[in-house]
Amino acid sequence: MSKKKILVMGGAGFVGSVLAPYLHHAGYQVTVADACWFGNYLPPEIELIQTDLFDLKQEDLVGYESIIFLAGLSNDPMAEFSPKSNFILNTALPAYVGFLAREAGVKRIIYASSCSVYGYTLNKTYTEEDPAICNYPYGVSKLQGERSLLALAEENFQVICIRQGTVCGFSPRMRLDLAMNTMFKNALLNHQITLSNHRIWRPILGLEDLCQAYLKALDFTEEGGHLFNISSFNTTVGELADSVAKFIQEKFQFEVKITDQNIQDYRNYKVSTEKAKSLLHFQAKQNDLDIINNLYEHLDLFSDFADERFYNISVFKKLVAENTLVE
Repeated sequence: MSKKKILVMGGAGFVGSVLAPYLHHAGYQVTVADACWFGNYLPPEIELIQTDLFDLKQEDLVGYESIIFLAGLSNDPMAEFSPKSNFILNTALPAYVGFLAREAGVKRIIYASSCSVYGYTLNKTYTEEDPAICNYPYGVSKLQGERSLLALAEENFQVICIRQGTVCGFSPRMRLDLAMNTMFKNALLNHQITLSNHRIWRPILGLEDLCQAYLKALDFTEEGGHLFNISSFNTTVGELADSVAKFIQEKFQFEVKITDQNIQDYRNYKVSTEKAKSLLHFQAKQNDLDIINNLYEHLDLFSDFADERFYNISVFKKLVAENTLVE
């Protein structure tokens, strides 16, 4: 029996460098298409097509059962540095490749969206049925990316939009600009974690749970368009900082100070994953200590905290400055 073919767009990034090998080991034939802004840390068994995704044509997508779209700009600093690139890559690009995929006979597309589409919420756990209202370029672009793809869904073309929590943990294409990862780095480097506001809520998503969710989505057979919140747990950034500080103090035997700036943050949300549990049979397994310990176990692989490769905005600005990327 031949393996099902999957194309992971943007699969050489932080998430894809973990997800692509995971799906390969799960029995899929995985190909990655990526511009490789951040290099290539994929294992040799993963086929890589280095390309601008806008250069792909319909015939390039024939034969794939599923496409996973991880590409685009991946956080608020990048989106705010270049709103134009943000909307092109997070809204127009998924719409374009989604249309090509449907015309090429691809069975489904899975879009990596974000829980940031919920913007600022009150003390409520949001479901996929609640309004998504965000005033920041990144969240708006992700929401529009969802809508553009869901409009393409039909009987023979399934669209699944996964609203990811803040992804944290170790990846071969490492990032130190994500909530828990940043706290871990700052606790070690500065013996201090500085918070904008300890009361702000965030859904956190460990990479192991993320991989499980995408594998479940590939097995989901219900036709049409679907939205799913995916996270490991909801927490305040203050609680998260407490966990990181305690862990580092116990492992390295020095005090970690937590400083709260009490700045008003208009990004505050916690989400329900009940729909994913019910329909995808997704069950989060990771907690805060699992993710922190995952970082600790791989520390030797990213211990040069000054390396610009670990910070998306630094690499993005350098590409723009070198005219490698037109912002």
